[in-house]
Amino acid sequence: MSKGEYTRLRIIELAAPIFNRQGYFGTSMSDIMRATGLEKGGIYNHFANKEELALAAFDYNMERRRELMQATFHRVHHAAERLIELADIFKEIISDSMIPGGCAIVNTIMEADDTNPVLKEKAIVAMADLRAMVGRILVRGIERQELRQDVDIEQATTKILMLLQGGIVISRLNGDDAEMDQVRVFISEFVDRDLRLA
Repeated sequence: MSKGEYTRLRIIELAAPIFNRQGYFGTSMSDIMRATGLEKGGIYNHFANKEELALAAFDYNMERRRELMQATFHRVHHAAERLIELADIFKEIISDSMIPGGCAIVNTIMEADDTNPVLKEKAIVAMADLRAMVGRILVRGIERQELRQDVDIEQATTKILMLLQGGIVISRLNGDDAEMDQVRVFISEFVDRDLRLA
């Protein structure tokens, strides 16, 4: 990695939690300058503008989430258990342990709904990727005879995502992650009752 590539990555790493906590409009270049120790010109040597940096920061946060999911799924193989573990993964995300500021998808959608179409599109794509990932867990679970053959994949995916995203929003409003414990219970009950092959 060249010095320039390292500096660019370091700017993204330091800017990502700021954008995720404060939002695009709530984050000033002064905030980024303070966090990185760079002057505005030093930052703009690597990014055309604030929006380009915000998009890179969003991608960075999505990559952290992907890594967290991969680490969990590396040790949890049964489809039913993977679905239940999603609640723990998202609890860890909103606990600021790996992605300071919580779920970047929810944060971005809440802020950029009508104000920044480029960021909104990033969030829409990320949500579609999450939906596809849950769908793949269900399909593979059916194929491996871990889940029932008559599972409605679209309906099950929607229910799980609604529970996860609703829990994230309420947790954010309450300022803690306790709601995600209840989400885990709800998903576990749904999986055991309606999805898991007895």
